[in-house]
Amino acid sequence: MTGPRAAPQASWIIPGLAVLAIAVAAAALTVGAFPVTLEGFIRAVKNLWSGDLPQTSEERVLFGIRGPRILAGLIVGAALAGAGVVYQGLFRNPLVSPDVLGVSAGAGLGAVIGIFLSLPVFAIQMLAFGGGLATVGLVYLIAVAVRGRDPTLVLVLGGVVVGALAGAAISLLKILADPYDQLPAITFWLLGSLASVRGGDLWNVMPAVLIGLVPLVLLRWQINVLSLGDEEAKSLGVESGRLRVIVIAAATLMTASVVAISGVIGWVGLVIPHIARMLVGPNFERLLPAAMLMGASYLVLVDTLARSLGRVEVPIGILTAVVGAPFFLWLLWRGRHGWS
Repeated sequence: MTGPRAAPQASWIIPGLAVLAIAVAAAALTVGAFPVTLEGFIRAVKNLWSGDLPQTSEERVLFGIRGPRILAGLIVGAALAGAGVVYQGLFRNPLVSPDVLGVSAGAGLGAVIGIFLSLPVFAIQMLAFGGGLATVGLVYLIAVAVRGRDPTLVLVLGGVVVGALAGAAISLLKILADPYDQLPAITFWLLGSLASVRGGDLWNVMPAVLIGLVPLVLLRWQINVLSLGDEEAKSLGVESGRLRVIVIAAATLMTASVVAISGVIGWVGLVIPHIARMLVGPNFERLLPAAMLMGASYLVLVDTLARSLGRVEVPIGILTAVVGAPFFLWLLWRGRHGWS
């Protein structure tokens, strides 16, 4: 693909992905255990537009339960996919996901501690958020302490070690937890779900996601340069060390904030960036919005399946693994075009 032809293609792909995300979200509003007809949906939207409070069962389901959940799916999917793009470009490794620095394991440990102590939902979410940030902070301190080595390699290895320790602590708490009350809650949280998300949770998460997203957008061309390597970045006037810290902090903030309300949802940050890269190329300026829009659509679609396939809701993490693993193997098999 040559440069002059890539721009017009990307010019319609990203708006097209935005339209797709809106269409998927609108369709998801009408699907579920409580059926909502198209006429009921349009009537409910008209009533909402006129300022009336939800009165019918359809309106309460749409705007009190299903709407916040779908908005959460859009935000969580976009944040995880965006963080995946950042981490894969930063570490120049296609196998990297937002979990590489242990943020999901740390968030999981924080949430499991909260459930083990029978804390309120908000406290559990805050512990998950703090656990994710603390884990990445610890990994970064390890990277700073270990001098004379490749900083990227030390960060990845530090993330593996700290993530493994967090996983061991989670296993210990699962053994000690009440098998009839706490253990099912811990297991369900670790597999990811949007079932417990309410409107207030979105107001807690959105500022953190936006704070993380803003520097990624403002520094998009420097992040492009950083993906070439430290020497090339330095030759082009980019201070790679400081930029790496800012980018990691931004991506970690986005990941930890959404994991705090959704639990650990794998594969989104790993697979979606690859698909987006196939559509718009490796330019971070186009890749970031494309991946975020695709991640938003994908997670809403998966969540709709999770709550519609049977009487018992399937944890999202199971479905993303079932879909993501074969697709990733197909990508590996098809990888004759390389990862760049």
